[in-house]
Amino acid sequence: MDVAGQALEALRRALVDVPGTRLDPVRREPEGEGLGLLFRLELPAGAQTLAVEVLGSGEPKGVREALDRIYRQQVRLPEARFVLVAPYVSERAADLCSEQGVSYADLSGNCRLLLDQVFVRREGAPNAYARKRDLRSLYSPKAARVLRVLLVQPRKPWRIQSLADEAGVSLGQVANVKSLLLDREWAVAGPDGLVLTEPSAALAEWVQNVRFARPVTRDFYSLASVGEVESSLADACRDEGAAYALTSFSAAARLAPQVRYQRATAYVSGDLERVAQRLGLKEVTTGANVRLLEPADDGVLYGADEVDGLRIVSAIQCYLDLRTEPGRGAEAAETLMNEVLSPRW
Repeated sequence: MDVAGQALEALRRALVDVPGTRLDPVRREPEGEGLGLLFRLELPAGAQTLAVEVLGSGEPKGVREALDRIYRQQVRLPEARFVLVAPYVSERAADLCSEQGVSYADLSGNCRLLLDQVFVRREGAPNAYARKRDLRSLYSPKAARVLRVLLVQPRKPWRIQSLADEAGVSLGQVANVKSLLLDREWAVAGPDGLVLTEPSAALAEWVQNVRFARPVTRDFYSLASVGEVESSLADACRDEGAAYALTSFSAAARLAPQVRYQRATAYVSGDLERVAQRLGLKEVTTGANVRLLEPADDGVLYGADEVDGLRIVSAIQCYLDLRTEPGRGAEAAETLMNEVLSPRW
């Protein structure tokens, strides 16, 4: 579908419940002379002109730039009502449009049209045009290393080279993540380096995309108590030359002590089979009280700390893992957010 077709589809969808309307393209302006598309909207009480710009992405950075262009064009087209169209307009981008009094409509079904005789607002439609490549680029294991560094050390400015060294990835990987964060306006690039300014938004989207780096999960049963298994795990991993860190409820209970749990959970990077044998664990399909995870990438261990002599993952990784837990996982994650993460941000 061409640009004009996209605009026409989005606007007709937005106006479908408004009786007596007709929408017709008027012209496409020469490049460099304005917003490009003009439409005539016929209404029962008369007609009006819609000046439309179609964006490839409805992320805040691109929308903010389009709003600047609209501001410059309003003098030239005082009779027109300005509308932005994109495959999907993000929540923050929609707020920017509302603040500037500019209408928008997206191909996913969301809109806010404030016209002379019409007000239409629809919200909550999911992004039907999610760019999977961008999501993979931001939440793939290597990219997630960069994001994890920024979240574990929020508000700290990072030079590209320093961030690449800290995350253990290439300069190109950091540059790609930086570009995606700037497009979303979750970070700013200042004279001192890149700073993550919207950690809660970044973490919220990451929760929806953890599938890009899921660990291999193995469940076991132990006659020992959960606490005894956790205490023994450190010795077993040291003897086998494996790295480990408690996660999920095992870590949350040490970060936010009111969390209760009945199963030990830990990442083990190394020979998990030998670690399990050393602990005397029996692999089971039901009734497990020990869960060992083989990480897809050792980045999950970044920011791990020691509490009461045991290694635990960072609060960021703990939150991500809790959100994938059924039952009380979401509740424990919310406790962690309120008591640990939010105060840091």
